[in-house]
Amino acid sequence: MSLSLRRNVTAGMPAALAALALLTAGCGGQDDNKPASGADRATSATPHGYVAGAQEAAEQQSRLVLNDPRTGATRVLDLITEKVHDVPRARGTAELTTDGRFGYFHAAGGTRILDTGAWTVDHGDHVHYYRAAIRDAGRLPAATGARVRSDAAVTAVVDENGRAVTYRRAGLEKGRADSPRTLPGKHAGAVVPYAEHLLTLTDDGKTARLEVYDREGRRVASPHAPCEEPSGDAVTRRGVVFGCADGALLVSADDGGFTAAEIPYGADVPAGERASSLRHRAGSDTLTSPAGDAAVWGLDVTERTWTRTETGPVVAANTAGEGSALLVLETDGALHGYDIATGKHLSKTKRLLTEVPKTPAADSTGPLIEVDRSRAYVNDPEGRRVYEIDYNDGLRIARTFDLDMKPALMAETGR
Repeated sequence: MSLSLRRNVTAGMPAALAALALLTAGCGGQDDNKPASGADRATSATPHGYVAGAQEAAEQQSRLVLNDPRTGATRVLDLITEKVHDVPRARGTAELTTDGRFGYFHAAGGTRILDTGAWTVDHGDHVHYYRAAIRDAGRLPAATGARVRSDAAVTAVVDENGRAVTYRRAGLEKGRADSPRTLPGKHAGAVVPYAEHLLTLTDDGKTARLEVYDREGRRVASPHAPCEEPSGDAVTRRGVVFGCADGALLVSADDGGFTAAEIPYGADVPAGERASSLRHRAGSDTLTSPAGDAAVWGLDVTERTWTRTETGPVVAANTAGEGSALLVLETDGALHGYDIATGKHLSKTKRLLTEVPKTPAADSTGPLIEVDRSRAYVNDPEGRRVYEIDYNDGLRIARTFDLDMKPALMAETGR
């Protein structure tokens, strides 16, 4: 079935150039030296990109959300100012996730939402960076195990029973989780907003199948695209990737409709060595996941190929993609860099972890690696610190942030 939709294209220019374009062109093309006409004066009252209560910046406003589930201590570390913000406690958090602006604290009694006051808006040919006050943004009834995904207009939440509900993004931005809309069916994983639609794998037992809904919750397409034992998802510039038992499923918007392409491993992979989570730098087309206990998968979405790197015991993995090293936190407590294409070991840091967990991190639990355009961040819970790593300079430790709490859970916003 052919669908009418507007393409969602990610900017290809570097952040610094995009910011420069914003400052010099003003996004609206108006000559600042030319007297404004009456119409110009009317529109200049609300300039392009204006967001009430927010300050626009020339660079990405990265912040780290940190939580200790045992005590509930929660902090927001501003990576621009280096200020640590103390926010209300969130005790019993089982998982901390983010959609780039909001931090979601998943617990048995529901999911608390924290507006971290840092986010990026991508208009395709340019981007806007914003910073605002940090504040609570309400709660979601979905508890531990919920999967939350967002775009600029809608936030989709799937609970542990496969029930999916969407919320208006504008409501969350005002601190209200209102206007819920329930999607039909049982969902095997996250419902992913993409290209002004909602992509989901419906659960019919063992094999899930791709379904496409509009934002009102109406099914508009059912491409023939099965995905056995789905696990993990990610949004890339090439489309949405869902992890499956035999590899991955790539779903892209194409000429007003949707296409689905399989990206198989190329060989039988035991269940314990499949990609169970898909982590990457926001905007990158290279995904990573532990491949069992002693290796890491790299998925090049552009080339549609999987690469397995033998690393030794893995705690967490990530990469900035696009020629950058595969970053692997290993059980020696150090961060290692590998060439994804060849598997060659390139570099390592000193021991970063005061105490190494017995099992690899799942999603956002335990020590992990967050990656943005220029830096990586590793949390050391027992050492009460976070390390900033320059992955383009031999894994140099650029900054160390000492804290007054254990950052057992971490997520980066502002992206």
